Amino acid sequence: MQAYLLVGIGGAIGAMARYGAGVLVGHLWRQPFPLATLLINVVGSLAMGLLVGWFVRVLPPSQNEIRLFVAVGILGGFTTFSSFSLDAIALFERGDFWQAAVYIGVSVVASILALWIGLVMMRTGVAA
Repeated sequence: MQAYLLVGIGGAIGAMARYGAGVLVGHLWRQPFPLATLLINVVGSLAMGLLVGWFVRVLPPSQNEIRLFVAVGILGGFTTFSSFSLDAIALFERGDFWQAAVYIGVSVVASILALWIGLVMMRTGVAA
């Protein structure tokens, strides 16, 4: 139960940070290109790499609470793209290049396709 609470609180913090960053970038960038989302994904992925690398160096494996709170909670709430990026890199580092390529390709294509299907279903009244 404690793990869920850590992830939940961290996720709330990350979601609020994502919203705040989006509002800030929206005030500074008034173009139709989704710069806020791009920046959030890149910054979140960089933070995930830095933190996970640092955790491996300084935290004993038994201290999962900080990993759950920061990596899964805060960064997961800030951008799930950072988790996606970590999973892809883990596959590459294990030498599973084919699995990494499939994971990346299917994740991107299937997610965009699923979103489009959901929009079409709602617009056509198939799902109400």
